[in-house]
Amino acid sequence: MKNPLHYQISEYDCGPTSMLNAIIYLFDRDEIPPEVIRNTMLYCLDCYSKEGIPGKRGTSRAAMMFLSNWLNEFGNLGMMTVSSEYLSGDQVYIGPGSRINQALSHGGAAVVRLFLDEPHYVLLTGVKDGSILLFDPYYWDEPYAEKDIRIDLEHPREYNREVPFHYFNHEEDALYALGKVDAREAVLVYNEKTRVPVEEVIEYFI
Repeated sequence: MKNPLHYQISEYDCGPTSMLNAIIYLFDRDEIPPEVIRNTMLYCLDCYSKEGIPGKRGTSRAAMMFLSNWLNEFGNLGMMTVSSEYLSGDQVYIGPGSRINQALSHGGAAVVRLFLDEPHYVLLTGVKDGSILLFDPYYWDEPYAEKDIRIDLEHPREYNREVPFHYFNHEEDALYALGKVDAREAVLVYNEKTRVPVEEVIEYFI
């Protein structure tokens, strides 16, 4: 059985929450080793506030890269059928040829850093009619001023937002924008048991 995805429990833990949501989305509950949960929380929340308080500036890009590499090595050791890849810069965009779109089409998930009042991590899980299906861990149930962003609370194991493609590729600080190209990042995560082969994806879209 797969659990519902989680909301962050503070103003700061969107990074580890979204990484754990990728695991929850891709794996059944009895397939998730406690070491993955422990290390995700251990490696994240590494940024200090201006007052020197640990964790109060969330999770750094370095920590997300380290966690992605650790998950990939954990899978290579045969501890779990997980694989992961860290993307940065001009590799991170939404649209034709995007590694993120390809991952979502192949049964994977992506954790991306984007803008929601401030830098913020969310989980991308699918594509539907020109929109990205994502789970935003920051709980919010009021309608957005942007009428084409749809809140969906009926799919708690998959997504809670439908966001059109055009929001993501902006470089300014705007709702769900990926931001300046040289600062972009994404973590792709797969369950190798359910990863869809390339040829099957090609046949599907034909």
